Amino acid sequence: MSSPDPQVRGARNPSTRSAARGPVVAVTGAASGIGDLLTRRLAASDEIKQVVALDERRGDVAEAQWHILDVRDPAIAEKLRGADVVVHLAVDLDLETDAAARTAYNVRGTQTVLTAAAAAGVHRVVLCTSAMVYGALPDNDIPLSEDAELRATAEATGVGDLLEIERLGRRAPRAHPGLHVTVVRPAVLVGGTDTALTRYFESPRLLVVAGSRPTWQFCHVEDLVSALEYAALEKVDGEFAVGCEGWLEQEEVEELSGIRRMELPSAVALGTAARLHRIGLTPSPAGDLAYTMHPWVVSVGRLHDAGWRPKWTNEEVLAALLAEAEGRHTVAGRRLGRKDATAAGAAGATVALLGTAALVRQMRKRRGL
Repeated sequence: MSSPDPQVRGARNPSTRSAARGPVVAVTGAASGIGDLLTRRLAASDEIKQVVALDERRGDVAEAQWHILDVRDPAIAEKLRGADVVVHLAVDLDLETDAAARTAYNVRGTQTVLTAAAAAGVHRVVLCTSAMVYGALPDNDIPLSEDAELRATAEATGVGDLLEIERLGRRAPRAHPGLHVTVVRPAVLVGGTDTALTRYFESPRLLVVAGSRPTWQFCHVEDLVSALEYAALEKVDGEFAVGCEGWLEQEEVEELSGIRRMELPSAVALGTAARLHRIGLTPSPAGDLAYTMHPWVVSVGRLHDAGWRPKWTNEEVLAALLAEAEGRHTVAGRRLGRKDATAAGAAGATVALLGTAALVRQMRKRRGL
């Protein structure tokens, strides 16, 4: 299996950096997560002249030029002056964040970055969304073309925000001639991530909705970071997907993971998921289930044409995900302690998957009922 890129610090002589002819790249959300990984990678690259890092706190990459501020602050325009490319990664998709606050932050942040970039003379902004914007539908082609219509709705966690981010990205070049926007859409992202889809593999059984045909295409964060570097260096532009070659059928996932399935009728699975979310027992709305029911595998042809190849296979990423998930216990998308997870697993098929009994018991205790 591929190993992570080393965290390089001080790997390049300052005189070499100043002589570089590559672009000045600004990264928002640079202090943590994907932003941190990309900042490290760009700072170690001989193709990058300078990295400008922006976040609400200072990160650990000493080679970057740091600016501490909220991306919604219009003052960001001055900090972007002199940058050639901005990679906007300050997006909140945390399952536990209040949905309204999350949307307000994501939309306002993207609007501000796009406007500020244009005002600062930046000629390209790279946005990172998700292949989820294509929608998970029973009649989807396998794989979908990168030019396929975006048919997702706002019913799954954060997808409405991602659709709005893409809409803002499409409008920006018309409002600001000379500004170009690149959109990167990763498949199921794995590697230090926590999403409704990664939590699916923390459950005691893999929920399969009767009559559905799940397919799984993963993207390791290392591959996403290398694709973002390609976009920052303008080796690929437009809207493109990133992920592993091909896909895994549900039966292959079950065989590789060793986790057995539990099949439920669609009405039971969707109805129960909706009720649990509505009363606040689970963080994931019923819309998240669609992405475990229907295919949304996407071609990665544009990156391939540019010379990019993934370092990870779907099988390797699944193994990494299972290693990360070991010791965690999730039902209905909600993390439980070991005792609650055991109780849920013993309570019967539907309860084991949707966690109704354990979660209701936990909520009653909290309310003193």
